Amino acid sequence: MTSLPNNRPSTDGSPGCLPWNTGQGTGRTYSGLRPSGSRRPDPDRIKRPGRTAHRALRPEVASVDLKLRATLAATWLPGSIVSKAGYELGIAKFLETDIRLPTAPAIAARILDAVRDDGDSYRSLATVIATDPALAARLLSVANSSLYALPHKVTRIEQAIALLGLNLVKNIALSFAVVRGLESNSQSGFDFDRYLRRAVTGAVAAEMIGNQIGHPSEDLFASALLQDVGMLVFALLVPEDYAEVLEQEAASPDHLCALEERRFGCDHQELGSEILARWGLPESLAEPIRHHHRLSPAPPSCQVAADLLFLADRVASLYHGFHSAERALQIKDFLAEHYGQNGQSADELIDAVASRAQDMLAVYEIDSGDLRPYSQLLQEANDELGRLNLSYEQLVMELKQAQARTEQLAAELGEANTRLRELVSRDGLTGLYNHRHFQEMLRKEIGEAARYGRPLTLILFDVDFFKRVNDQHGHPAGDAVLRRIAEHVAETVRSSDVVARYGGEEFAIILPETDAREAVVLAERIRRGIEAMEIAIGNHQSPLQVTVSLGLTSFRHEDSERAQGALIEAADKALYAAKHGGRNRLVVGRG
Repeated sequence: MTSLPNNRPSTDGSPGCLPWNTGQGTGRTYSGLRPSGSRRPDPDRIKRPGRTAHRALRPEVASVDLKLRATLAATWLPGSIVSKAGYELGIAKFLETDIRLPTAPAIAARILDAVRDDGDSYRSLATVIATDPALAARLLSVANSSLYALPHKVTRIEQAIALLGLNLVKNIALSFAVVRGLESNSQSGFDFDRYLRRAVTGAVAAEMIGNQIGHPSEDLFASALLQDVGMLVFALLVPEDYAEVLEQEAASPDHLCALEERRFGCDHQELGSEILARWGLPESLAEPIRHHHRLSPAPPSCQVAADLLFLADRVASLYHGFHSAERALQIKDFLAEHYGQNGQSADELIDAVASRAQDMLAVYEIDSGDLRPYSQLLQEANDELGRLNLSYEQLVMELKQAQARTEQLAAELGEANTRLRELVSRDGLTGLYNHRHFQEMLRKEIGEAARYGRPLTLILFDVDFFKRVNDQHGHPAGDAVLRRIAEHVAETVRSSDVVARYGGEEFAIILPETDAREAVVLAERIRRGIEAMEIAIGNHQSPLQVTVSLGLTSFRHEDSERAQGALIEAADKALYAAKHGGRNRLVVGRG
């Protein structure tokens, strides 16, 4: 395959992005676009006939569908097959299926026949155009537009032909007929107006730039108007498959033409040019379209025309894309390098395209959208900056204030997150750590003890006969007992110790840097303190007195692999022994 330069079209609406109505601007969501009744082809039916010679369509055959055989993704070979005329084998892959190429409009065939008439071509062409009132009105509107600036108002088709020339009138009429014919077949999900805005703007740009550089051509307007017709035909014939290709193009460094060629065996340049040629449009109009992305050298006979189409396409994408400053620079560089159009002349030319395109869009009765001269877009941007009226010093001051505010907000956010973590790890009734946090802290402290060979002790205790408190005095009284016990324990332990509500009326204390002997002293202090407490429960009832039973065990370094479970199990067994040993007592278990 011929290597492609890294100048893939952008996704801003330039070639590479068909304008679909997705509800998301230029988004890339495509669905439901396959024509009703269409189906994927049977690979066994695929043939490879030779190329059919081009010839004009006579009226009697104009309504006959021209078929192009298609082999969709599952059956097409990757890459392109290049021959002397490299597009031929690619197009040959896109043949004979239930998917049919749109027919050439009958009026187009009659226009071509009229021009080939050996008699009075002017009169014959005028007669054909006059039979189509819409086409006649469009042609007269174009002739009277600012693009051609004819000295007198044109009121008759014969006048238009005489003033504009037979070939130019023919090309304008053909391009309008083709576009209108394809529009009638367009899918409901296709934004045809946006497609036409780009096409008409590109056509105006090609015509004007050609005149500016001293290369006027009667074919440029029509050729530029139809240069991306292949994309439209892909979208009409294989909408779902082509939508997938466009999605790939949005995320791929490859040029859209390369993706099309891998999927369909031909790209939209080749397909569009081939279709127009098969419809009998002149080679001078169709051949430059085959090379307008400048991915491969064009024949010398159409090199300038292909370059002008490329440049016109860039201008169209500038005005109907994202008003990219980079795109404007590309256009100016091209004008300067290839045609010596520098500085102000290039700026004026780019601006003039917008004004003329607005006129031509009005002729075609197409909404011009947000089309404004590029100088106006730049001026609006400068005016917006001017309204800010900020000096460098003001900007620095505001930046410092913003940084200070950001730091303050970050500090406040940090405090809020700390409080949130505390709330998440605390028991709502007692304010002690909850069971989940207890497990996390025990795991951490066991790791520290194992790593540095330090002692660690765990105490589990619960309230004796707590169910009796709830049954005789009610749950509010039980809550008061738990809160008062929690307060006493929290006041008794060190700040480095971890006190948690283990569950129900059961509590746990983790004692880092504490061996069993030291832990026994603390546990007894807690037990005696709770035993001596008088807990007010309100409602004029007498204060309650309760006791607790405690189980204590210390970490054994030889059990470090199962230390957490083993430590809790040993403390729980010691607590169970304290309960069955008479309650209100401490039992030291073996870790």
